[in-house]
Amino acid sequence: MKPQRIRRWALTGGVIGALVLAGLGAPTARAAEPIRIGFGMALTGGLSANGKPALLAVQIWKDDVNKRGGLLGRPVELVYYDDQTNPATVPGIYTKLLDVDKVDLVISGYGTNLIAPLMPIAMERKLTIMGMFGLANNEKYQYPNYFQIQPAGPDPQTSTAIGFFELAAKQTPRPQTVAIVGADAEYPQNALVGARELIKKFGFKTVYDRTYPPSTVDYTPIVRAIKATNADIVFVASYPPDSVGMLRAAHEVGLQPKIFGGGMVGLQFTSVMTSMGPMLNGVVNYDFWAPEPTMLAFPGIKEFLKEYQARAEKAGVDPLGYYLPPYSYALVQVLGQAVEATKSLDQQKLADYLRATEFNTVVGKVKFGKNGEWAKGRTLMVQYQKVHGTGIDQFRGPGKKVVLYPEELKSGAIVYPYSAAKN
Repeated sequence: MKPQRIRRWALTGGVIGALVLAGLGAPTARAAEPIRIGFGMALTGGLSANGKPALLAVQIWKDDVNKRGGLLGRPVELVYYDDQTNPATVPGIYTKLLDVDKVDLVISGYGTNLIAPLMPIAMERKLTIMGMFGLANNEKYQYPNYFQIQPAGPDPQTSTAIGFFELAAKQTPRPQTVAIVGADAEYPQNALVGARELIKKFGFKTVYDRTYPPSTVDYTPIVRAIKATNADIVFVASYPPDSVGMLRAAHEVGLQPKIFGGGMVGLQFTSVMTSMGPMLNGVVNYDFWAPEPTMLAFPGIKEFLKEYQARAEKAGVDPLGYYLPPYSYALVQVLGQAVEATKSLDQQKLADYLRATEFNTVVGKVKFGKNGEWAKGRTLMVQYQKVHGTGIDQFRGPGKKVVLYPEELKSGAIVYPYSAAKN
């Protein structure tokens, strides 16, 4: 074909296209454009065991929304990149999302350390940010357009300890002495600050207060030192490898305080539960979701978990999805409800609505308060009870992770002291 004919066909096609668009009208053409939500996510690296299930949950929400016609009559599209569990990748990812991909909205990736480098970008560009499980990310910035889906409440530093020490204070005979221990890293240090405040509040006596390097591999000397104090309460603030190490060491040396656990990250994960099995019995620990009747009563949660678990095996992710996925789904549920209610993608309008509104989600009612945290904390305290063997099916239903706190979600009674439940 000669160049002149190519130009003629291009011109003719352009005229026809213009006429078609004129006939359809601008609003209809606009309606076909997707609403693009951008984010980084830990798909490799240390947090990927949670990042990949979180991504699956967001994808399920996107599919659910699109089946109902999208948001504002437009389909929803996700644009995401692997942050490799590396905070240094975050600024580049979000700059690309905003400047190259031209996304309409952004949400954070998973975890405190990955949210932290996003905060300056959000403030500089006046973005509305939904945070996915970050502890106290906004305490320093006080940024009004940040909102956090983790149910830590207005005082996030005490959130993983408050229920633990409240429960301890109510037991008979009342425990008196406390040992606290944690890794020398960001989350454990924040949790230990909260624990110290609560020890003073409830009038307990501290007999051990130490940290250990994150590189620690042998926890037996630490646990032996704690055992030597004969503490009634042992509060542990740890990351997953530490939690496993501490629990194994506790069994090895025969540690038997009256109540044990508190802030151990990792015991909530399916892979850890199935590897530890009966060693979990008696541990009282923070959690965010458990398959107890009180939690299964939230509208939509059963349907979400059914869909998640049906997809999990093919996706190669946590087969139960109880820890993070319900909240990841709720995060975009909240954002979607704000878009629909305001009929807008304007960042400030969305922030104002998020700040003023109570939302219905698969994890219950969500209302934001101080610093974008939940107005009322709802971190659970659960106790592992009657775990036999390492089979996964026992963890699918109620009775293994009994909710002890808060009172409105309580599903059973504590077995006290720890030695009675442990054995």
